[in-house]
Amino acid sequence: MITVVWMTTKTPDAKSTSPHHELAEKIISHQIGAGSPAVSPDGSQIAYVVTRVDIKANKYRSQVWLASTDSSPAPRPLTAGEKRDGNPSWSPDGTWLAFTSGRSEKKGETTLHVMPIGSSGEIRTIATMPDGVGNVRWSPDGKLIAFTSRTQDERYTKDDESWMSPRKIETFFTRLNGEDFVFDRPQHVYLVPSDGTAAPRNLTPGAHEHSSPSWLSDSTGVVTSAALHDGWDNDLANDLHIVLLTGEITTLTDRKGVYYAPSVSPDGTRIAFIGYDDPLTSPQNDHVGVLEIKTKQREWVSRGLDRTFSPTSGAVAPIWASDNTLIVYAEDRGTTHVAQIDATGKKNPSWLTAGRRIVKAFHASGGTIAFVASAVDQVTELFTITKSGEHRLSNVGATLVAQTSPQTWEHFTVACGSTYTGGPSEIDTWIMKPTNFDPSKKYPVLLNVHGGPHTQYGETYFDEAQMQAAAGFVVLMSNPRGSSGREQAWGQAILGRKHPVAPGTGWGDADVEDVLAVLDTAIEKYPFCDASRVGMLGGSYGGYMATMLAGCHSDRFKAICSERAVNNMLSEEWTSDIGTVFRVEHGPNHLEDEAEYARMSPIRHVRNINVPMLIIHSENDLRCPINQAEELFMAMRLLGKDVTFYRFPGETHELSRSGSPVHRVQRAEIILDFFTEKLIAS
Repeated sequence: MITVVWMTTKTPDAKSTSPHHELAEKIISHQIGAGSPAVSPDGSQIAYVVTRVDIKANKYRSQVWLASTDSSPAPRPLTAGEKRDGNPSWSPDGTWLAFTSGRSEKKGETTLHVMPIGSSGEIRTIATMPDGVGNVRWSPDGKLIAFTSRTQDERYTKDDESWMSPRKIETFFTRLNGEDFVFDRPQHVYLVPSDGTAAPRNLTPGAHEHSSPSWLSDSTGVVTSAALHDGWDNDLANDLHIVLLTGEITTLTDRKGVYYAPSVSPDGTRIAFIGYDDPLTSPQNDHVGVLEIKTKQREWVSRGLDRTFSPTSGAVAPIWASDNTLIVYAEDRGTTHVAQIDATGKKNPSWLTAGRRIVKAFHASGGTIAFVASAVDQVTELFTITKSGEHRLSNVGATLVAQTSPQTWEHFTVACGSTYTGGPSEIDTWIMKPTNFDPSKKYPVLLNVHGGPHTQYGETYFDEAQMQAAAGFVVLMSNPRGSSGREQAWGQAILGRKHPVAPGTGWGDADVEDVLAVLDTAIEKYPFCDASRVGMLGGSYGGYMATMLAGCHSDRFKAICSERAVNNMLSEEWTSDIGTVFRVEHGPNHLEDEAEYARMSPIRHVRNINVPMLIIHSENDLRCPINQAEELFMAMRLLGKDVTFYRFPGETHELSRSGSPVHRVQRAEIILDFFTEKLIAS
């Protein structure tokens, strides 16, 4: 059977015929979570952002809330939340709160506001930017606010593309998934008076991007992260720089590593940051470093813990709790937790939070640590750590829990599929039973593989797992070799066979062995898993694994979904927004060793695919462009294989996470309907 669907045909007003429509819409529409915590300077209050799905409007809404550290009074909203309010940032004296919003009537514009806290007064709009606002930071003297925004070339002022001048391309990485072209609209640091008496001023004009401004202690400038040297797109180095208010730039690092997320110490003499020394060796466990501004000497201070300090949730700049104490967070085998680091590097890092959960972001000030965290049956909520211990301050997910009754799961470990000597040779694995589980029955199994590959599944609310379980499937997930959350050797185990620094098995080898070992162990360990009804799905690198398993192990599965996949490593290398970076993973580039890229490409096994395949891809995906799906579909159709192909218009690589709510519901329906037909109804 061959089914071709060139785009989704349902619209927000169309009545879905999917038997899983109500389930998907209920779980996705009730999703809500806390994020972006910002502690007031005295530690007594926490501003944070609550984001929710507005399924009727097909939009996301977010508003700024305020909580007292001692929970008295109860948390309350500060903004209406209809226009994507976010990025709260406190003034040094704690009397004003800056935040961003989409309140402008002009499409794409973002506004920056300040509001009084603890006194009367109105919200002031102090900046309106045509292309976003982020990284909002008050100067220590309270007079200026630094933020980042993209600076558009004049071509973006034209009515439409027919009037635009041609783009002259001179470097790699000219586009970015979710952003489209970025080289002609680089991200810069802007300054605006906090009282709004002057227009924003571009502090870092030019062709290069700057990010993550951190103020010098005397308010005379900021420290940024940027690649300002010629050849940055080849050597991939990224440095730290001091940019004075005059525009004068002093580079602090030596173009030999990737250094970002700077944080200036309270006394102004040091900078904490995150990064690694060798940009051409990946994946890395990113570590925390400290640099002396006067001497430019730096050292890594987190090496006592071989974990990444740039989690899957996103990097957060280290926070100085005292002259020699840094607050950070790191992954650890399916969890992510806040940790404390000695800024001199003399003591090993120590965990400040614990338990089967994932911390998504944190902030600290005035002796208070605030963080947002999620567990498998709990969306992201706000917590605080003070002298009296840890306390939960929010309950934004109460309705979702009441309406959907999230499932829990069991964690267990599985021996590696082949020899591993870098640390414990066991794979962290999770299994979730179907809703209304009956131990006397056998159930179909859905084996999930995450993207990355240097990311992790773990102890957090995962809407896809909840929907699969509610639809009657056993859900199986794991972190095979190549994943993050473990020692660096674990992540580097699947680097290319010809990698010059850390040669591994390459993609599609040890990782495939581990995933199959997980499946075998689960079927043997849990009698309710039906070995004759196993489906598999994954996105991005997980989609790569889906196509590889379909081509090499079709006999193990009754149906497979390959989503936003890499199917042809060769064409991926010259069409992706990160094209040329794959040499960092595999060793040689595709011109030096075309055969190695072809060897690892799942598309070469297409003749052996004898399992029904569902292909899902977004038309605006720049990370894994849609030609990856088209190549697989065309090959399968020419060979008369059982293939169904859905293309989602207007979506990017992030469809499943942040695509339009309606498209997310439709995607979920398609996947659940497919596996129900192949594993349950057949």
